[in-house]
This record gives sequence, C-alpha cells and structure tokens, in this order.
Amino acid sequence: MNLYRALCFLNRPVIIAGLLLFAALAPVQAQEIPTFNLTIRAGHFVPDTLEVPAGSKFRLMIKNEGPGAEEFESIELKKEKVLAPGASSFLIFQPLKPGTYKFFGDFHPETAQGRIVAK
Repeated sequence: MNLYRALCFLNRPVIIAGLLLFAALAPVQAQEIPTFNLTIRAGHFVPDTLEVPAGSKFRLMIKNEGPGAEEFESIELKKEKVLAPGASSFLIFQPLKPGTYKFFGDFHPETAQGRIVAK
C-alpha cells in the first residue's frame, strides 16, 4: 500500500464524520428577519411612524437623503446611529413589548421626530 492510500484509509473516519456534521447542519439556515425602511429627508423622518410586530426581532434600514448629517436616536430603545449625507445603515432590534417608542434626530430635534409602534 503506498503512502497516499494509507493516508486516505486512515482519514476516512474523519472525512465521514465531517460529511455527517455538514449534512446535519445544512438545514440550519439564517432566518430572515422582517425589515422596515426609514428615510431621513430635510430634517424629517419618513415615515414618522413605523408599525412593527411586537415580540419579534426586526431590522431597521435607515437612509439619509438630507444635505447634512443626521442621527437616529431613541433613549427608550437605547439605540443611536449617525449617518452622513447619502449614507445608509441599519439597526437590529430585539423583540419589543407592545407599546410606543419615540425616536428623534439629534441634529434636528425640533422637526426630526418619530415613533415605533409595536403591536
């Protein structure tokens, strides 16, 4: 038996174990979470109210279409994200209890107001 065949023979249990592990994990796929879009335009959030499912994790995609920087900030939700003009980003939220959660733009707090309603 040459060296190559000997190594293949000795590694066969390792290869089989690896294939079995891969087959067991193959059905596990990343579950897509609901995504909600929020645009910052001229110092305002569009839409200013987002309805999300209570008790479910979700992603908030934020795009700043304004001429200057703006920040999404929520003290209640302990989240903040600063976006440069033309930038996009996202935040992941853990499941929320039913209720209303306020957010605002730190650079335009008088006009950039919004809320997330978890139902």
